Amino acid sequence: MPDVQVRPGEEDDLQALTDLYNHYVRQTPITFDTVPFTPEQRRPWLDSHPKDGPHRLLVAQEECPKGRILGYATSSPFRPKAAYDTSVEVSVYCAPDAGRRGIGTRLYTALFKALEGEDLHRAYAGLTAPNEASARLHARFGFRLVGTYREVGRKFGRYWDVDWYEKPLGVTEPRPTSVKSRQTISPSRR
Repeated sequence: MPDVQVRPGEEDDLQALTDLYNHYVRQTPITFDTVPFTPEQRRPWLDSHPKDGPHRLLVAQEECPKGRILGYATSSPFRPKAAYDTSVEVSVYCAPDAGRRGIGTRLYTALFKALEGEDLHRAYAGLTAPNEASARLHARFGFRLVGTYREVGRKFGRYWDVDWYEKPLGVTEPRPTSVKSRQTISPSRR
């Protein structure tokens, strides 16, 4: 088995990254996209993950000349509103034949190391349930289950739940303990 290098994603990776993601679009409920992408359609996604800052794209590649991409991990904006700027949504995708090789662990290790100096407070991950392998990976990195959206997506003729996981990043501040203070903001304003 060749060694694996984890590095920032780049323009030359676009075709391989698109192919990898499209496997999950076509074959699994892990993503709720239902139509495969062309590389040009995925270019804005690639461009939204620069080599520095809180929104990263890291790839795992076999270390041989033009080694193939075995997976990738991202940190992306959690929501578009400014108050969410210190939160990121993270994800990891591995090539279908690269499971159980520690690729996801290598990618998340590198991703969270890269994010250490950023002004971030929380990381979130949404996992289509059931997905025991991904749930174990996230638990290993300190994520905890915070809730489930029941039957939130329909794909392959059935409804799927999404489990949401949360991980503290950086220095954490005390959480409010009053339930009353949380009820003062209407959900429509979040």
